[in-house]
Amino acid sequence: MKRLLMLAAMVSLAAPLTAQSRLETVTIPSRLLGAEKTCMVYLPDGYDRDTVRHYPIVYLLHGASDTYKAWTERGNMRQITDEAIAAGLAVPMVIVMPDASGEGEHHTGEHMGYFDVEGWPYEQFFFEEFMPEIERRYRIVADKQHRAIAGLSMGGGGTAVYALRHPELFGSACSMSGLLDLFPGPRSYDNAFMRSVVENSPVALLRDMPDEKLEAVRTVRWWVDCGDDDILWLSNVTFYTTMRLRNVPLQYRMRDGVHSWRYWQTVLPDALSFFSIEFGK
Repeated sequence: MKRLLMLAAMVSLAAPLTAQSRLETVTIPSRLLGAEKTCMVYLPDGYDRDTVRHYPIVYLLHGASDTYKAWTERGNMRQITDEAIAAGLAVPMVIVMPDASGEGEHHTGEHMGYFDVEGWPYEQFFFEEFMPEIERRYRIVADKQHRAIAGLSMGGGGTAVYALRHPELFGSACSMSGLLDLFPGPRSYDNAFMRSVVENSPVALLRDMPDEKLEAVRTVRWWVDCGDDDILWLSNVTFYTTMRLRNVPLQYRMRDGVHSWRYWQTVLPDALSFFSIEFGK
C-alpha cells in the first residue's frame, strides 16, 4: 500500500512535466519584401491531441537589436505561458513571435523595425501576408475578440501603432516599456529606422487622430506597462496622458524596474491573464 501511495505521488508530480507545449520555427516567403521572414510559434499543450479545437492568438513582438528568438531564448516565455495556463491564470492560446530584426551588427541597421520604409514595406507585409498566412496554417479563432498583440520596447511601439491603425483586428493590446514617442537621447541605429520611429510615433498618431476614428480605438482593451526607472518612462507617461485626454480607456502600470528582461518577464503573466479575460468571453 505504501508503495502504491508513493507511486501515485510520483505520477502526480510527473504529470505536469508530461503536458508539453511546443515551439515551431516557421519561414514565410514575402512577395512584398522580396525576402523570407522567420517567426517562432508557441503551440499550447493539447494543440496536437485535439485537432478540432481552435485557439485565440497573440502576436508577441521583440525589441530593437533582437530577433524572433528573443522571447523564447531570453524572455522565458514558454515556461511563463505554460505555468500561467496550468494555474488557470490564462487560457490556452497560440503565440506568434515575428521577426523585425535588422541585417547589421547586433541585428540593428537596415530593415530593422515594424514600420514601412523605402524599399521595405514591413507593416504592409505584416498585415497583408504574414497574419493571413499564420492564421491559415494554424487553428485560430480569427476574429477581433480572440486576437491580441503585445511587445516590448521597439515592439511596444509597434504594438501601439498596429492597434491604433487596425482596431478592427485586435481585441486587446499590451505595450511593455514601449518606444511610444521620440527617442530619449541619441541612438546608433541607422537613420531609416530612426525616421520610421519619429514618423510613426504612437503619441503623435493618437494626438492627431480624428474623433470619429477614436470610437474604434476605444473598442481595444489597452494595457501599458513601464518600469519607474526605465529609459522610456517619459514616452509611456506621455502616451498614458494622451490616451486619457482623448478619452480612451486603458490600464496603466508603473512598477519598480528598468528596461530589462527581468522586468518584462514579470509583465508577461499579467498580460496573458489580461488577454484571457477577453478570449474567454
